[in-house]
Amino acid sequence: MAYDIIIVGGGIGGSALATVMARAGRSVLLLEKSQVYEDKVRGEWIAPWGVTETRRLGLYDTLVSAGGHHLTSHVTYDETRDPAEAEARALPLGMFAPDVPGPLCIRHPVHCQALFDAATAAGAFALRGVDVKQVEMGDAPRVTYIHDGEQFTAHAPLIVGAEGRQSVVRRAAGLTLHQDKPHHWFAGLLVDGVEAWDETRQAIGTEDDFAFLAFPQGNGRMRVYGGWDLAAKTRFVGKEGPQRFLEAFRMKSAPQNAAIAEGTPASPLLAYYNNCSAADQPYATGAVLVGDAAGWNDPILGLGLSITYRDVRLVSDILKETPVGRSPDFRPYAEERQERMRRLRIASEVQAKLDMEFGEEARARRRRYHEASAADPMLGLHGVATLAGPEAVPPEIFEPAHVARVVGA
Repeated sequence: MAYDIIIVGGGIGGSALATVMARAGRSVLLLEKSQVYEDKVRGEWIAPWGVTETRRLGLYDTLVSAGGHHLTSHVTYDETRDPAEAEARALPLGMFAPDVPGPLCIRHPVHCQALFDAATAAGAFALRGVDVKQVEMGDAPRVTYIHDGEQFTAHAPLIVGAEGRQSVVRRAAGLTLHQDKPHHWFAGLLVDGVEAWDETRQAIGTEDDFAFLAFPQGNGRMRVYGGWDLAAKTRFVGKEGPQRFLEAFRMKSAPQNAAIAEGTPASPLLAYYNNCSAADQPYATGAVLVGDAAGWNDPILGLGLSITYRDVRLVSDILKETPVGRSPDFRPYAEERQERMRRLRIASEVQAKLDMEFGEEARARRRRYHEASAADPMLGLHGVATLAGPEAVPPEIFEPAHVARVVGA
């Protein structure tokens, strides 16, 4: 069983890469552990620069056909701002990428299934319910796996790790991952029946000891996130946790949030801590990593999908340009990714400092930031990096002196 490429992980990154490379005429084996894609409360918002990547990969129409929903405006609420003023300063989201009206939202399980089906339609040999037993590198990379009770071994000159944070391929290739210290708790919930909300508008805000993010998906459905202090680990645990979580969205500074609090939970409420990570190098001889397997950005920026689609585009471009029988040179991918993730790490640290810290000092910091950034738009360019891409702003935005100006250090 020999292939040009074996991809371990049939989620978004793996299925996207399998689709692109199968369309390019390569023989692809795609191995996915799950039988049914589950709601993981994250991976549902694609920034405008990420939407551009889906277009470059030829996958945008697939996502829209599966129910992708564009957002076109953004409001930042805060306990230090009048809500009417915040709404009057709504940010149009169509300015950050050419011919992209704004971020694209699509439910994670639907997203995964649409891409897995596209990979199959493109000619990839795509399997579900796979138990990968061993990944071996060396002169003849191979994967041993069990499917339908039988054990198989498949060979390919390249094995792609696209199976997330606990990547088996990463370990087999001897690649090291480093993680930053967590900053705060973050939880997500899908909510149905959200009435009286502009379905093209996303919002964030902080009040007292809770911060929120809200992303409509159309037809009264919304994915919401909340962040709180690491010390309050059990704040929303238990049977009543989802309802308590929704009640936390009732804010004087964001009166529109009443529509969220009155909605109905439509998914599990899952909490995790937020941090950044990066692999020293996203490739080795016979292996390359994409998406979370290669390291992730703090989800406070919501850039997991955009990062993954950029990874897939860069890796697929290199593979398509590599003559048959030659080893691909992934150094350009590694260099671009390292700088991209460095910049996004700094942007996420700034955003967390502003939005996910609580108390009088944090409140005063946000007040200073909102007042100063209204007069000096340069102070908000970390947000432009999030929406337009980290390469879209001057490099000095990521230098300590600028960060200190933004957070008032």
